Amino acid sequence: QLQASGGGFVQAGGSLRLSCAASRSITSFFMGWYRQAPGKQRELVARIAPNNWRDYVDSVKGRFTISRDNAKNTVSLQMNRLEPQDTALYYCNLARGNIVAWGQGTLVTVSS
Repeated sequence: QLQASGGGFVQAGGSLRLSCAASRSITSFFMGWYRQAPGKQRELVARIAPNNWRDYVDSVKGRFTISRDNAKNTVSLQMNRLEPQDTALYYCNLARGNIVAWGQGTLVTVSS
């Protein structure tokens, strides 16, 4: 089970930090953040491998940072210089092979 938190309302240029807590060990899992804007498909925003390799969608590179704390079974997404097009429901994800889990979404709204 994944529990996401940290969403909110912010003006363009502001920052938010999303957190996701897992009810199990995340050590051997890819952890990721996805988002879905109204009328759009869900897209991968960032993911982090067990060895801390990171991958980002081009639109957030240099602005967002994903990190993990295996001791606390948490994954975070630091979002800086937010833009109105970042407005979406953000979901955390855990994956390894055919094991996939999703958290409930947390809403991020960025005003212009």
